[in-house]
Amino acid sequence: MIDLEYRLIQLARRNRDGSRATQRDRRKILSLAARQLRHTHHYRLPDERSLKPKHIHALVNHWKQTVSVPTQKNRIAVLRWWAEKVGKSNVVPRANAELGVGKRVYRVNVSKATTDPDKAIRQVKDPYVAMSLRLQQCFGLRREEAMKIRPALAHRDGHLELKNAWCKGGRPRSIPVLTPEQRAVLEEAKHLAGSGSLIPAHKSYKQHLNTWEYQTTKAGISQTHGLRHAYAQQRYLEITGWNAPAAGGPRHFELTAEQKQPDIEARQQITAELGHGRIDITTQYLGR
Repeated sequence: MIDLEYRLIQLARRNRDGSRATQRDRRKILSLAARQLRHTHHYRLPDERSLKPKHIHALVNHWKQTVSVPTQKNRIAVLRWWAEKVGKSNVVPRANAELGVGKRVYRVNVSKATTDPDKAIRQVKDPYVAMSLRLQQCFGLRREEAMKIRPALAHRDGHLELKNAWCKGGRPRSIPVLTPEQRAVLEEAKHLAGSGSLIPAHKSYKQHLNTWEYQTTKAGISQTHGLRHAYAQQRYLEITGWNAPAAGGPRHFELTAEQKQPDIEARQQITAELGHGRIDITTQYLGR
């Protein structure tokens, strides 16, 4: 039987409105929704017209426990797009408030970094997932980047060169390799992956993503974005010499005149290393 995930992806491919990035993100969110309905909520739905309000509420309630409000809103927008395309607009409420999704709340001086990441990663049994998590920890990679990266190709002259095909929005970037720990992790990653990526050769990206989600959830670290937060805070300490506000360091108004320039430079550097386009994004990682 053709499953819901396949049908939703085909629906997205038939309706190519929006930019290529939008189309790609739409397919990813629809694919994620189908997997979560089946594996997390145990709904077995035959096609793209089978979703009902109870399925939408199940997805959104799960997302409210696992992702930020902006991410929830982005995913709900895709569900609305789907509902419109199959002629079932009433399945998804028009107002996010009806789904219990509130306004974006910035808690900029509360750390979201994973605590004791080494212990958390040791709970992951799949060697490819565990290695990708270590790359997230040491280099601040996004999940997809940590899966698609080809370590032997990426490690060049003291830098990790991320290709556009691995990165969000197709934006390549370079991350410095500065510490013995980073170099050791890269050597281990190259040994495991050989000339390929950290997706096993016998698996597709989708299949390995299912493994990732299962393994990280079982290990209690499904929110692996916290590894990026930990990386950003560690880099801030290395560059400035003091902790970021989110990690207990001085707030912006407490910085001396001499400290303000290193603070700006650190935020600019970390913005580039994380692959963001605006320096103010680092406030969510570092505090203010």
